[in-house]
Amino acid sequence: SHLSEKSSINELKSKIKELNENDLVDGILLQLPLPMGLDEGLLLKDIDPKKDVDGLHAYNLGCLLKKEDGPRCCTPAGIMALLSRNGFKVEGKRAVVIGRSILVGQPMALMLQAANATVTVAHSKTKNLASLTKQAEIVVVAAGQPNMIGKEHLSKGSVVIDVGIHRIIKTSGKASLCGDVRFQEVEPFVQAITPVPGGVGPMTVAMLLVNTVN
Repeated sequence: SHLSEKSSINELKSKIKELNENDLVDGILLQLPLPMGLDEGLLLKDIDPKKDVDGLHAYNLGCLLKKEDGPRCCTPAGIMALLSRNGFKVEGKRAVVIGRSILVGQPMALMLQAANATVTVAHSKTKNLASLTKQAEIVVVAAGQPNMIGKEHLSKGSVVIDVGIHRIIKTSGKASLCGDVRFQEVEPFVQAITPVPGGVGPMTVAMLLVNTVN
């Protein structure tokens, strides 16, 4: 359903109710971020937890916390699948997650903990960030700041997951995409790093479809 960015909260709530009650609809995703003035928390709460393919309803986040079955947040779940598929074992590893959003950072930390990693969550108030990240074998960067993380933040041989994606206008006037990590600088130094674009993004979509099928 495509609604105008000028839609009221009541219009969106009405649309979600309609989709909840429609037996032909298997999954509902509220595309974030919302236009200014709309409270995503109120709207996410209205989605039927059984149709919440983004895994962001409080009930499903609670299931993640309690290690119970349910749809998992797509980006963190996609990252866990990437690590597993490429043979990077999480158990016993030291991991740092940069960012504490409900969309990525918080559920990412919970999933890594559930896989028996030792996890530190860093954020905008963290002091001496590099001293934490240099100790980590797995670094998930979801800070939302372009080119924030460089070689000086990482240990040699670490695995780096870059969740950020930013559109940067170059001096030539051309636009390019970059992540939260300075890829060219970091790529020869680390064991593995996800590209931007083409890394975490497609995995997010894949896990959304996994949730829908399930």
